[in-house]
Amino acid sequence: MSTPTLTFVFEIRAEVTPVQHVGRGPDEVLEIYPIVGGTVSGPRLNGTVTGIGADWAVTRGTVTDVEARYLLRADDGTLIDVINRGVYRDDGAYFFTTPMFRTDAPAHRWLAETVFVGTARDEGGTIVITVYAVG
Repeated sequence: MSTPTLTFVFEIRAEVTPVQHVGRGPDEVLEIYPIVGGTVSGPRLNGTVTGIGADWAVTRGTVTDVEARYLLRADDGTLIDVINRGVYRDDGAYFFTTPMFRTDAPAHRWLAETVFVGTARDEGGTIVITVYAVG
């Protein structure tokens, strides 16, 4: 087995609206960020982030577990289901995700057959995820 390599495939820019605070108790906070749109651009995929989805964030101390579920629409009209889990530290120095994609469209089947990692950052109302294929 060789050492894995990372290849940039596209960037997701997901626009979110103000947080919906749900709460959970004294040691844990649940907040939901509705995803209302955005773009996807890169050498392997271009399209839009639909207004269907949200990002659930559970914070314990200084670490937040994120789990987003939303839809992309490729430029050819194909809908792509996204489940993106990750970890964010309050100091901002650590924000990584592991997106998974599901589609039955032959042109985009590679998304469902590849492992991905993402680096993420918050640009104030837009979450930017740079997606890399693991090879």
